[in-house]
Amino acid sequence: MLTGKQLILATKPYAKETRWKSWYYTLSTAVILAGLFAGTAFLPWLFLRILCSILSGLVIVRMFVIYHDYQHHTILYQSRAAKLLFSAFGVFILAPASIWKRSHDYHHAHNSKLFTASIGSFPIMTQQKFLESTPAERRSYLAARHPVTILFGYISMFMVGMSLRSFTSSPSRHMDSLLALVLHFAAGTLLFIFMGWLSLLLLLIIPFFIACAIGAYLFYAQHNFPGVTFRDKEGWCHDTAAMASSSYMLMSPFWNWVTGNIGYHHIHHLNSRIPFYRLPEAMAAIPELQQAKTTSLSPRAIAACLKLKIWSPEVNKMITIRQLKMRPAPVRAMAV
Repeated sequence: MLTGKQLILATKPYAKETRWKSWYYTLSTAVILAGLFAGTAFLPWLFLRILCSILSGLVIVRMFVIYHDYQHHTILYQSRAAKLLFSAFGVFILAPASIWKRSHDYHHAHNSKLFTASIGSFPIMTQQKFLESTPAERRSYLAARHPVTILFGYISMFMVGMSLRSFTSSPSRHMDSLLALVLHFAAGTLLFIFMGWLSLLLLLIIPFFIACAIGAYLFYAQHNFPGVTFRDKEGWCHDTAAMASSSYMLMSPFWNWVTGNIGYHHIHHLNSRIPFYRLPEAMAAIPELQQAKTTSLSPRAIAACLKLKIWSPEVNKMITIRQLKMRPAPVRAMAV
């Protein structure tokens, strides 16, 4: 069994892009997205306009994963054309490069570490910390992890979290966050004035709502699933965090295309320099990667992930609020 550094080294042959494939997948996805937006705007039949609007939301997810790979320097590194394209896309999707890369790099460096894993990810509280928190702190914590918050990722995660908070926290570092918000609301206003509320709904609100809801849920479920484990700083190591704290999300070929293979998330965390189109190849070639903890997009799996709220070190797993209420409060050692 390959473990530790040996396992990471085994993935290195797959951490090489094929340049023409990177461009092909990037440009073909961009062309499909542009075509769907054109269909949404100009097709004469409402049914087809609605269908194009929904599909454009799905293709935005795929384009975001490609953008995510570029920000890891996994594909098209040092390409000026790619930098221009993806900088524009980051502003378009309300996840500008300045905040996305900084928060996401932190997430990779601290994935599954207690008390720091929530930076760039969803917050994690231990059972004891939750019980010691004030009612307001508990409500804030549970609200951040609530299914409605994830469903409305368009507002909570992207508009407020990625754009508004990043700019207000450091205006000089995140001017692109302000630009993203200004352009987004300007586009919405112009659509409403010149094309009406239906075009605003189909060209902006529906695609972004779908894309951001899927993105927010994927980001949640990839590290909040039955069987996930968390560690303190002393017990943390990179390969264990990837294999034990990042899921392999079982998907159909269609959803693997839409999500750019991001379901192979354990491999991505093990070696983020593997291009998204080579992740299945790496998994097929390395038996140890096939032992990943899994989840899926089935209703039952989604419900199981969303119920998880608190990390319990006593049982070494995430538990629900109902399970928390059934468990005795941890006893704190008294000072002598």
